[in-house]
Amino acid sequence: MTLLARLDRLPLSRPHYKLLLIGGLGYTFDGMDSAVVAFLLPSVRAVWQLDNGQLGLIGSATPFGFLFGAIAAGLLGDRVGRKKVMMYALAFYAVFSVVAAFSPNYEIFLGARVLAGAGAGAESAIIAPFLAEFVPAKRRGWFVGALAGFFSFGFVGAALIGRFVVPSFDEGWRVAQLITALPIVMLLWWRRSLPESPRFLLAQGRGAEAEKVVAKIERDVEKATGAALPPVPAAAAGPTTETPKVNLVSALKFLWSNAMRRRTAVIWTVWFVITFSYYGFFSWIPTLLVERGITVTKSFEFSIIIYLAQVPGYFSAAWLSERLDRKHTIALYLAGSAVSAFWLSQTSTPWAITLAGAVLSFFLNGTYAGVYSYTPEVFPTWIRASGTGLSSAFGRVGSILAPTIIGLFAASLGFAGVFGMTTAVLTAGVLCVLVFGLSTAGRSLEELTEQGEPVAVAKEMTK
Repeated sequence: MTLLARLDRLPLSRPHYKLLLIGGLGYTFDGMDSAVVAFLLPSVRAVWQLDNGQLGLIGSATPFGFLFGAIAAGLLGDRVGRKKVMMYALAFYAVFSVVAAFSPNYEIFLGARVLAGAGAGAESAIIAPFLAEFVPAKRRGWFVGALAGFFSFGFVGAALIGRFVVPSFDEGWRVAQLITALPIVMLLWWRRSLPESPRFLLAQGRGAEAEKVVAKIERDVEKATGAALPPVPAAAAGPTTETPKVNLVSALKFLWSNAMRRRTAVIWTVWFVITFSYYGFFSWIPTLLVERGITVTKSFEFSIIIYLAQVPGYFSAAWLSERLDRKHTIALYLAGSAVSAFWLSQTSTPWAITLAGAVLSFFLNGTYAGVYSYTPEVFPTWIRASGTGLSSAFGRVGSILAPTIIGLFAASLGFAGVFGMTTAVLTAGVLCVLVFGLSTAGRSLEELTEQGEPVAVAKEMTK
């Protein structure tokens, strides 16, 4: 469609970087909100005299909320629009972070953490597919990978809050959660600045609105670059308006149809592998450091070093995604994660554990950059948000199971057994994506998803 060809031929410039900043700030606070919980546990344990089981429920609250938030965001994003879901998700998690900060008892705190996690999960599931729909094919891998890289700033921010804010006040754990709720003020900016996705508008039959969005972006790009726009290339097939109504049943039916099941199986497997490994590692590394004789304060400081390794991990993978293709970047960083996990299983001294942990953090987060770029590319426009949300939600099953499973392995097999198992899980992910993954670099979203059997299956479902 000519309208989308006009959008895809635009060079990256200030309007695109503005979208990158808007979405990136959303991911920064999502990451901060989910990561800060680990640093609140010692304080809430003392306040309400909690046992290990209650602490475990708090640790699982955010990923549990993430699961349902991701599913809801995907389904709603394909029905009511990406922009609305992104804005309401931000408000939802910020409000319940404030509720958690002022919780008078354990029960309210736990419920508020689940609901804050749902809001953060909804936002994290919608931002990547939403903004991927604005970016030209030749830069989409870098753009979405860099967008996901903002998660790392949130994790580093959470570690700094845990080290310097939580212990500095009598109720520092409450102050920490108020800090994570601050982005609610961004809604004033987002409401004015965020356009709705032209691809979503076209899929809904709202061509006039899509034309206005694309025309404004063209004017903004021309003004930012000070040069004439490139010529419009021949148009590929655009999103069809004859699409099924999106609900959980229709989404799952399409995603596991003959035309889509291979793509879906690969994406879901990779999401599970990386999320299981990531949350298993980050939920246990402070405890493992303490077991090696490091004080709690020092373990938080070492955790900051490990969190800082996320930053180059994300952005190096974003850069490689355009050069190696997404599937090869994911496989490379999963393989690096597997080697690092094995290295970690063979270490015993605090600094060696920290160094191996930092390298593992680098590769795990680099994998996430590739996965966030790859996922929206394999689903058609009419179900892109749902496909991404359900993939992310399946990954969250791994984040819920990981602390418990790894805890059991730690008790029976010890430190080496924990990361030996992680190595095996990561290796399975490498083989899956290399053998069955789809190559997407440099191909338009319409070329990947709006042609051939996926379109025929969607049309059949409308009858």
